[in-house]
Amino acid sequence: MKKCGRPPKKDNPEENKEKIIAAAIAIIEEQGADCITVRRVCEKADIATGTFYYHFRNKDDLMMHFVRGLSFETVELTAPTSDIAGRITELYMLLIRKYMNLGIAFMRSFYTPDNQALHTYMGEKDGKFAAGTVMARCERELVTAQAEGRIPKKADIHQMSADICTIVKGCIFEWCLSEGKMKLEMAVQRMLKTYLA
Repeated sequence: MKKCGRPPKKDNPEENKEKIIAAAIAIIEEQGADCITVRRVCEKADIATGTFYYHFRNKDDLMMHFVRGLSFETVELTAPTSDIAGRITELYMLLIRKYMNLGIAFMRSFYTPDNQALHTYMGEKDGKFAAGTVMARCERELVTAQAEGRIPKKADIHQMSADICTIVKGCIFEWCLSEGKMKLEMAVQRMLKTYLA
């Protein structure tokens, strides 16, 4: 492993960031998300710890890289507003496709109860979803559908958003268990249509 300190001026920052991400993916696939430490990532990437901290605040910040990146607040959906299940499915599939691109080996090791980054991203704080997350956008879509009379006025929209997130997490977990054989998009759409009927 290289010495501690700032990254040398001649190093390519983007190349180093990609090395860090690739090293983290390799560790997660080989040993699981719980085995990620800054030291292990630096050793695997053959970089100095200063280079790591140039790109990420800490281990949790690195782990959040795999669940954030896309702001769901501004993404444009193609499903019509009259098809709330289609819109919510389309919204969640943006996140799911990102996961699928990381591969089944990665997801099986990443999608664990002890992964605090995943829990932080897909959870709530003080009864609210974090801005820019898929859950916050889902809630906004449901508020619009409720205002248009597509969802009963008495429905608890926040609870519905939390339920939908739970349904999707369950589908992702089942996809991991089936080694990717489950038709994930079809399952998510079927379950959300049933839930939102």
